[in-house]
Order: sequence, then C-alpha cells, then structure tokens
Amino acid sequence: MVEAQSWTTRRGSNPRLESPQDQVLDMPVTPTAEIRQQQYSNGGIASLVSPNVLTALIIASWYCSNIGVLLLNKYLLSFYGYRYPIFLTMLHMLSCATYSLVAIKWLEVVPFQQIHSRKQFFKILALSAIFCFSVVCGNTSLRYLPVSFNQAIGATTPFFTAIFAFVITCKKETAEVYLALVPVVLGIVLASNSEPLFHLFGFLMALGSTAGRALKSVVQGLLLSSDAEKLHSMNLLLYMAPMAAMILLPFTLYIEGNVAAVTVEKAKGDGFMVFLLISNATVAYLVNLTNFLVTKHTSALTLQVLGNAKAAVAAVVSVLIFRNPVNIMGITGFAVTVMGVVLYSEAKKRSKVTAH
Repeated sequence: MVEAQSWTTRRGSNPRLESPQDQVLDMPVTPTAEIRQQQYSNGGIASLVSPNVLTALIIASWYCSNIGVLLLNKYLLSFYGYRYPIFLTMLHMLSCATYSLVAIKWLEVVPFQQIHSRKQFFKILALSAIFCFSVVCGNTSLRYLPVSFNQAIGATTPFFTAIFAFVITCKKETAEVYLALVPVVLGIVLASNSEPLFHLFGFLMALGSTAGRALKSVVQGLLLSSDAEKLHSMNLLLYMAPMAAMILLPFTLYIEGNVAAVTVEKAKGDGFMVFLLISNATVAYLVNLTNFLVTKHTSALTLQVLGNAKAAVAAVVSVLIFRNPVNIMGITGFAVTVMGVVLYSEAKKRSKVTAH
C-alpha cells in the first residue's frame, strides 16, 4: 500500500515534497476493488448490474410476459380444453388486483393514490367495463384463431384509435398520419383473405378486442385528464382490476354456468391445470408490471416501438410452437400492417414536433 503523500509550497517556488510532519493537503488512497464493489452494492439489488444490463433484462421480461400470456391463453383455451374465456379473464383480474395490492401497499413500487371523489370512481368504473370487453374478446378470439393472425389484427390498434379520437374528441390528425393508416388496413385485408384457419366469429372477437383497447386509451385520456384525477398506471390497475372482476362475475355465471365448481372438480384430478391457471394469472399481471418498468427505464416511445416488434415476434414464436399453417400472402399482409404501424408512429411523432 502506497503512503498518503503531501505537498507544501514555499514563497512561490515549485511545490516540493516534504516530510510527513509538514503535511498540508492529504491525497486520499485509491479504494480497492472490494471497497468499490461494496459501495456499489449498497444502492440495492439494481446496483448489482449495470443500468444497460438491467434495462435489457426488463425488456426481455416484457417480451416474455407479453408473449407468454398469449401462448398460455391459446394453449388453455384451444389445446387443453379449458373453454371458459370469461372466467379465465376474471382470474386475470383477481390476480392483477392481488399482486397490485402487494406491489403498492407492501413493496411500495409506486406511491399509493386514493380515489378522491364519486365522479372519479365512476370514471374508473367506465374504463373497467371497456377493459373487460377488450380482454374477454381477445381471449375468446384465441379459441378460434391462431396467435399469429390474432396479433396481425391487434396491430391495427392505431386505426381504431384515430377513428375514436376523431369521433369522440373531434381530434384531427395530419394527412400524413391518415395516409400511414392505409397500409395498416390493407395488410389485414390481405392477411384475412389468405388465412388458412380463418374463423368469422374469432375474427369479429379479435376486432372487438382491438377496438376496445383503442377506445380505452382515448376514453382514459378524456376522463382522467385533470391533474387531480390522474392516476399512475399501477394505481389505475389496482382499482380497475377488482371492478372488472365484479363486472365479469354475472356474465361468467350466466354464459359459462357453474364454471367455478367445474374448475375445482377438474383441479382435484389434474394438478397441471392448477399450475397452468396460476401461471397464466401471474403472467397476466407481469404484463402490466413490465409495461411500467420498461416505460420507467426507457420511455413511452421505446415501449411503442417494442410493441410494434412484439406482434411479429409473438407470431413467429406461436407458429414454431403450435405449427399452425401460414402462407406467403398471409405473411405479406402481416408485414404490410406492421410497416403501416411503424409509418403511423413516425408520422405521429413528426406531427407532434410540428405542433410544438
């Protein structure tokens, strides 16, 4: 170990090394690698990895959870024989409510926000109803359509968002934005005409899910626009999830019958089904959690770009796993739709810059 050195100055001459007794300024000893590592670790678990590695892990988790919930839903509803999409969605909502409570109240992932008025409560209830409609339609469509085609339809969300924004808020986009929507619609027309496993009811359910998702984003911006009523996405999920579960309860009892008793009876002789349902409900919450984490560690724009790529990745993975037939025209239509979504995102970004 090198001793700390000292310097002293005499009458404007150059500094000269003196004896330790004449010290004026101490030069601290460089800490060892072990000390630096200990200091770095004191920042928490996130400090154990570099920011770039942490961001990459979060993005990977986002992809795994988003694609995982699609594949699990498809497997349960189409291949495993669990034909209760409404009850499955209700399990998702109960899972999101439970995990959100733990994450916010106990783990304090984000600060807890309260509902301040009855008006705000009913606004959230309205959003919950739209949320229910979108998720139930999406899960139902997976019973009849392959994941690849389901994702191609889901990629048309910007088209429905533009329509609802114009109808509800009278918001007009630039001509460039509207032109970018042409390939979005054209691509899905090509994919639909050439889809080997096309099912009309499944197609309508997928369109309903996509439209519901777009409607929720527009209505959410309209209803919760004031600073007093704005809620963090995690807090909004905390309130919406139990409301959605209560909305779904009478529908699942009326349409799907005594599904809870049927599920319990099946679970007694099939432990793997219990594992699938718990895993599916957990991953459904992780989709929302990783959405928040990606936005926190990157940006909302990055999340949008990742979402554009996610549809294509999910389609490829589902084809590899479920071996559903595809053809060149279907692939071309999907590619045209994704290209349109990318053009739409770029056009929206340029229109915002011009507006400012």
